[in-house]
Amino acid sequence: MFAVIKTGGKQYRVAQDDLVKIEKLSADAGETVTFADVLMVGGETETMIGAPTVDGASVVGEVVEQARTRKIIIFKKRRRQNSRRRNGHRQSFTTVKITDILTGGAKPAAKKKAAKSEDTAKAAEASDALPVLFTAPEGPADDLKKITGVGPVLEKKLNALGITTYAQVAAFSADDIARVDEALSFKGRIERDNWVEQATELAAK
Repeated sequence: MFAVIKTGGKQYRVAQDDLVKIEKLSADAGETVTFADVLMVGGETETMIGAPTVDGASVVGEVVEQARTRKIIIFKKRRRQNSRRRNGHRQSFTTVKITDILTGGAKPAAKKKAAKSEDTAKAAEASDALPVLFTAPEGPADDLKKITGVGPVLEKKLNALGITTYAQVAAFSADDIARVDEALSFKGRIERDNWVEQATELAAK
């Protein structure tokens, strides 16, 4: 099945799984967009032509990327007037993957959020598969998110390394910092954000 859609003042012939470059849309990568201006829908046995659009037809796509074309140079010159003008322009466009062609007023199927959340959970579990570098002390864990630059995800990773209290961070040696930097690919973040000083103040409270 194919369809002819109108967007951005232009017409495009599309089919399912096609990648189409169209005039820029206000949508982020991963978002779903619906094209309601469907001028024609064709199949193996029947072709519907709109007047001007096909009633109840729509085309659904997913934004792949927002990008710009190569720069073109616009040069203007006026003879014997000592007038020259040179400008560059890069046209913005949106790449969309066509996911469905709908007719008869059908609505696009909802995204499988559960499956996506499962994939996200698996990725989180994989990222948390870190070596245990320290022995976590007994007792309740401190709220490491109070250290600048530590969010919920990073706190889980630190806990996986065996770091659960301010006192541990405050007692970091140069070797300890190097080991954590290597395990989490920090590239000097601990020293740059003064984690030891922050943890010392938090432990004293």
